[in-house]
Amino acid sequence: MLDIKFECELSLVAGGAGFIGTQLVTNLLDQGRTVLVVDNFSRGQRNFLSHHLGNRRLHVVEADLSRRENCEMAFNIAEDLGRISEVWHLAANSDIPAGVADPDIDLKDTFCTSFELLRAMRAHKVKVINFASSSAVYGDWMDVPLHESLGPLRPISNYGAMKLASEAQICASAESFLDQANIFRFPNVVGTPATHGVLYDFIGRLKKDPSKLEVLGDGTQQKSYLHVSDLVSAMLAVRNRPTGPRVEIVNIGATDVGVTVKWIAEQVASRISPSAEIVFGDSNRGWIGDVPKFQYLTDRIQSYDWVPMLGSRAAVIRAINEIALEFDL
Repeated sequence: MLDIKFECELSLVAGGAGFIGTQLVTNLLDQGRTVLVVDNFSRGQRNFLSHHLGNRRLHVVEADLSRRENCEMAFNIAEDLGRISEVWHLAANSDIPAGVADPDIDLKDTFCTSFELLRAMRAHKVKVINFASSSAVYGDWMDVPLHESLGPLRPISNYGAMKLASEAQICASAESFLDQANIFRFPNVVGTPATHGVLYDFIGRLKKDPSKLEVLGDGTQQKSYLHVSDLVSAMLAVRNRPTGPRVEIVNIGATDVGVTVKWIAEQVASRISPSAEIVFGDSNRGWIGDVPKFQYLTDRIQSYDWVPMLGSRAAVIRAINEIALEFDL
């Protein structure tokens, strides 16, 4: 299938057809890198990458990386294209309630994917990984600001548990064969191309029924939000570090205290259906595994001379408009 050997530095992006992955792929291609996207297309979509059609440095493979034979196939294809200099691991189950209902989902799509990627990296002598972790690894610390040295970590969702297990496996791999591991603990990320999340859900509900917006929880949940463009710039700032620890764990997030779900619902209704009735639930948790309130400390990522271009409010407003256009609204 691949009869030409390209002498190039290649980035393998697991989950590269998803919401964050497509934004990252654009940046990597702009840097002149060759990129192999590996995705099972459970949430990611090929059309998210359609604006790169014709770019000879982009290659896309459909594969379930939790399966060893598929992972090995992807790495063999990558080696036919060039030298794999890094892996970006963005592949995971992103539906927290689904993982609560069926823990096998997070075991397979989050942890097993991490384990098989690391096994293949060791076999193919790839020594750099950039991993999309999550604030969910911390659990619920209520009003305690979350920093990278906080512990013990007690996630309250299967999603968070499998992300934390993946972090642990990466740390163990760094002891034996990795030269560099960057672990990014994501906040709530907004923007397009959206596939899930509070804004996507709210807009979808209002498109279906413009008269009413039902909100999971009482609306007092408060979190910071980061636009996907800021997230990608932060990851690249850490990945480009010339020196530092072998394993770098970094909170990425806005520098403010965030916004409430009530405020978000009001902004979405104002943009999509101003006359809609907003109906709230009784609990301060939207679902099992939801952390109703948290605040990130972001001193470490700011030490990389990075600050977000947009605060939580501006990021949400921009993303509402972007997602509304996706819905033709």
